Amino acid sequence: MKINLDRISAGLYRKGFAAALALACAFATATQAPAQTLKSPATPAIITPPAGTSAFLLGRATGTQGYVCLPTATGASWTVNGARPEATLFTSIYGLDIQIITHFLSPNTSPNEFAPNPLPFGNATWQSSLDSSKVWAQAQKSIPAGSDPSCPNNGSIPCLLLQVIGAEEGSAGGKSLNKTVYIQRLNTKAGVAPADGCATSTDVGKQSLVPYTADYYFFKKN
Repeated sequence: MKINLDRISAGLYRKGFAAALALACAFATATQAPAQTLKSPATPAIITPPAGTSAFLLGRATGTQGYVCLPTATGASWTVNGARPEATLFTSIYGLDIQIITHFLSPNTSPNEFAPNPLPFGNATWQSSLDSSKVWAQAQKSIPAGSDPSCPNNGSIPCLLLQVIGAEEGSAGGKSLNKTVYIQRLNTKAGVAPADGCATSTDVGKQSLVPYTADYYFFKKN
């Protein structure tokens, strides 16, 4: 069978060009907020950012929620304390899912006036995949999954309002995330602690990574 190398090369070129174009569009979307039209989601007042802010970026996350088994007065139980969230946030450009942000735990090296003192060993972190700018945030309020259309999936991790407690420019001066003042975690699905495996003192120290998905909305001052 004769293989048409020119046709294969042309196909690979088109795919590579499409990916590059999508990445460029994603960068423009994330860094040129005034040009993006994103409606702030309807949410209960308890997890709605204050007046004078608006959503400028949406990332759809796929990741894991970490749990560690710690001792309690009656045995042991799973807790998120000290565990590591890990997720990748995507946006869709021309039908392609493009990675725009990574979510993980890291030390807050540039705290603002809202940061706790002393700082914990690590805070929830969101870092741009496009220009490496970074923000840290801590949860302010939450609602249970299944309690509102913005958080519809029973038995999933809660939906949150988080306040930014630190921001840092990227390695080349990127600032696409630095304007973020609040983050909402909505439309959560799964991610709750395991139903078993942590009940007695012999289970203490076990860890578990539970898959979840969610939408993260990033808010800036108007």
